[in-house]
Amino acid sequence: MAKVVVGEQAPNFVARGTGDREYTLSDYRGQPVVLVFYPGDATPVCTVQLRDYNNGISQFSELNAAVIGLSPQDIESHERWSAEENFAFPLIYDEEKKIGETYGVVGPLGFYRRSVFVINIEGVITYAKRNLNNARFVSTADLVEAVKASR
Repeated sequence: MAKVVVGEQAPNFVARGTGDREYTLSDYRGQPVVLVFYPGDATPVCTVQLRDYNNGISQFSELNAAVIGLSPQDIESHERWSAEENFAFPLIYDEEKKIGETYGVVGPLGFYRRSVFVINIEGVITYAKRNLNNARFVSTADLVEAVKASR
């Protein structure tokens, strides 16, 4: 399995997501991006994690940083959960876990490991955290600092 590391160009992707549209990482070139790989929609830890990021969205916006959530759940699941939680960022459907495999976040049993990446305005990965324990996640405050450091 491929595993991108800090200092490498972030691999581009094209995938469907919420808002009935297709997303590509290259569309965000010129602004920092926080890629959030999470195991499952509407699960307890994922809900706390993405609520935390959503509650801090103004901090990311002040830095012109985009937040993007990715998981293997289908569009209908993403749309339902996003509407319930009123997320201010898109959720992307990694249908065959190809994006997750490219970023090295798929565990040995085929499930996403809770992971985050910060990508700078040039498209270079400046921060990468892959959790072996899916019960923990990187806080908004730590990600905001990682975005600031990526400049």
